[in-house]
Amino acid sequence: MAIDPDELPALDARATAAYSHLFQALSEPTRLAVLQHLAGGEHRVRDLVEHMGLAQSTVSKHLSFLAQCHLVAARPEGRATWYSLTHPEELAAVITAAERVLHTTGTDAVLCSHLHHPPVAAGLDDVATGTRAARLTAVPSGRGER
Repeated sequence: MAIDPDELPALDARATAAYSHLFQALSEPTRLAVLQHLAGGEHRVRDLVEHMGLAQSTVSKHLSFLAQCHLVAARPEGRATWYSLTHPEELAAVITAAERVLHTTGTDAVLCSHLHHPPVAAGLDDVATGTRAARLTAVPSGRGER
């Protein structure tokens, strides 16, 4: 049975371009690493350069691309600029969906586990003993344990 091209829904070029740009942002390993760092909180470019071992121009280029996609925001403070995730909950949902697809296709991977388990007040559950909750360090396996 042949598919009649006239019966297919028309592609929305604008929506297709927006999705393509988003997936392009998420498909580059360095940008994913930047997002992982920012999931832990605000960072300056120089912090990211130090943590990632990349050139300042490389980090800035990737931050610019992520900002164009509205995934990160910049906050100037004095001579520094602090970068943060614009919508961490939505990004966590996208990452969770990607993890499920990877699990379904037989390629388990966990990215940005701290997006799934935000820190509690002061990062400690028992201040007296200095212990952290298991949810802060547990890495979801993608097998319905979220």
